[in-house]
Amino acid sequence: MKLSQIIDLLSAKVYTKNVDLDIFFDYGRASDLLSDVLRDDVLRDPAHNCIFLTGLVNLQVIRTAEMMDIKAIVFVRDKKPSKEIIDLATKNGIILLGTKYKLYKCCGLLYSHGLHA
Repeated sequence: MKLSQIIDLLSAKVYTKNVDLDIFFDYGRASDLLSDVLRDDVLRDPAHNCIFLTGLVNLQVIRTAEMMDIKAIVFVRDKKPSKEIIDLATKNGIILLGTKYKLYKCCGLLYSHGLHA
C-alpha cells in the first residue's frame, strides 16, 4: 500500500519533510510495547517494508524504528511528536505521521484495504 493511501485512509498529518508519497508498505505492525517490536520476525526482515503504529511518543520509539529498519511510524490517538522526536526521525530517514484515530481503528482500516498483518 502506498504511503499516500495510508495518509488518506487515516486522515493523517505528516510531521517530517521531503516525504516520498509513493513509497510502498507491505506490512503493518502495531504495539505500545517496544519489546514486542524488537521480537517481531517480520520487522527483523529488511525485505519487508513495514509501517509501525503506536500510541507511544518518545525518543525510544525512534531508536527502536532505527534498529528495526522501520521506514514510517504512525502516532495514534492524536499524539503529537516533539521537535526533538521529529528531528531524530528526520536524521534517520523515518517518516512520522499522526492521526486522531485509535490504534484499533487504524489497524482495521489498513488491514481491510489490503495491508498485510
